[in-house]
Amino acid sequence: MRNVLEMLERTAERLPDKTAVADPNTSLTFVELRDAAQAAGSWLARHGAKPRTAVAFYLEKSAPAWAAMLGAVYAGGFYSVIDVRQPESRVAEMLKALHPAVVLTDNEQLSRAHELFDDADCLLACIEDVIAGDVDHDALDAIRARACDIDPLYANFTSGSTGTPKGFVASHRSVLDWAQTFTATFGIGADDVMGNQAPFDFDATNKDVYSSLLTGATVQIIPRSYFSNPTQLMDYICDREVTTLCWAVSAMCFVSIMGGFDYRVPTTIRRVLFSGETMPPKQLRVWQKFVPDALYANLYGPSEVTCNCTYFVVDREYANDEVIPAGKAFANERVFLLDDKDREICEPDEVGEVCVAGSCLVMGYLDAPDRTAKAFMQNPANGRWLEPMYRTGDLARYNENGDLVYVSRKDHQIKHLGQRIELGDIEAAAHGVEGVERACCLYDSGRKRLILFYVGAISRKDLKETLRVRLPQYMVPNNTKQLDEMPLSKNGKIDRAALAAIGRIKR
Repeated sequence: MRNVLEMLERTAERLPDKTAVADPNTSLTFVELRDAAQAAGSWLARHGAKPRTAVAFYLEKSAPAWAAMLGAVYAGGFYSVIDVRQPESRVAEMLKALHPAVVLTDNEQLSRAHELFDDADCLLACIEDVIAGDVDHDALDAIRARACDIDPLYANFTSGSTGTPKGFVASHRSVLDWAQTFTATFGIGADDVMGNQAPFDFDATNKDVYSSLLTGATVQIIPRSYFSNPTQLMDYICDREVTTLCWAVSAMCFVSIMGGFDYRVPTTIRRVLFSGETMPPKQLRVWQKFVPDALYANLYGPSEVTCNCTYFVVDREYANDEVIPAGKAFANERVFLLDDKDREICEPDEVGEVCVAGSCLVMGYLDAPDRTAKAFMQNPANGRWLEPMYRTGDLARYNENGDLVYVSRKDHQIKHLGQRIELGDIEAAAHGVEGVERACCLYDSGRKRLILFYVGAISRKDLKETLRVRLPQYMVPNNTKQLDEMPLSKNGKIDRAALAAIGRIKR
């Protein structure tokens, strides 16, 4: 296959009347999804969308939105979803990087979209109109004939360390390679129902939607608002008979901390695949208690390697102060550690930077050649042929079983009182304390102080006294701050910038 649309077309031919994607209001079979996407592609091709150029989307995730996004691909272009909660200045920066000929929205966001895009050099239209038009098969066939597997498929944006939007572009080749490996690894098939948690502007959605296109699994889109209402969330995944959850750790912790299982337990769940952050073992044990027969796997990998590059199937219950391994590389991905002199690390317990090579790599950052060259570089251990690799900025080590164990971000390694400290080690110790639900440690470089933020019933005094016993003195937090809940980024990770603002920390 050279194009992800081949997955959709083959599945629509094989399972035409099976539900491909649904949300609380709409459901599309594979044939309906294909036809709507082809209609959108025909409309876009007639209205200025060109091959290898962006189509921007300003809307909430939904079944029609997914059809329109695939329409951008039928038009030969690539899609990029702009979160409707982004401030106007950030939207403008994304638009500048994308240069889209067309921005698609929906009726719900139309008024706000006019405010944002009417003065931009692009056409604004509603997906409701775009997916309902006629299909120009001749035009779509001509576009497909020129397609290549390294054509861009989507562009996603992350904030980057400066808060400036950092857009990266992924190709068809990367997603085709990854989807086949991912579904085969976990045995995902046509009888599965994917409970989509991730937003459409985040690459974690790939695990749901492209698994569906390849295998015939159904995607049930879970609205963002349900992750602040545990009863609504549990009713949805139970009533929709969801079998597979590819969720952020924070989403799983929401269920376990808020007592979702005390209200209702899903009986159809077969596999729970979590990623994005370190999973607190005590929260995973809640899931294991109520859904004991499911397969649980920890997935690791940054967006720049097309979702995930390693996985670890949880084979036992982990103690509160243990770290669940990130595991071993997926097939056809090379994951290795380099020390600070760019020498490959093979021995257990030596910490190095995680580097990744293979077809999984995205094609770099939009309009940022210097940033691309810094992160995507020649493997320094190979001077004989071209072998691009990605420097993740993550630190990890191997355990005695050869599994990768995540340590921290490279920029979370600090020097305090003359000692080099991994903030992740402090967080792991805090998660091991009874009465701590979630924890995050920051370093105030201005005041030279370690600040631990946590959610839980234990008092600040008791927590600090317990950590004095469990940590070397130089690693004991100088201050602890108890929160009602952790601030989260739009992608469901702990928002360290928000914590820094709460603690008035100079980072």
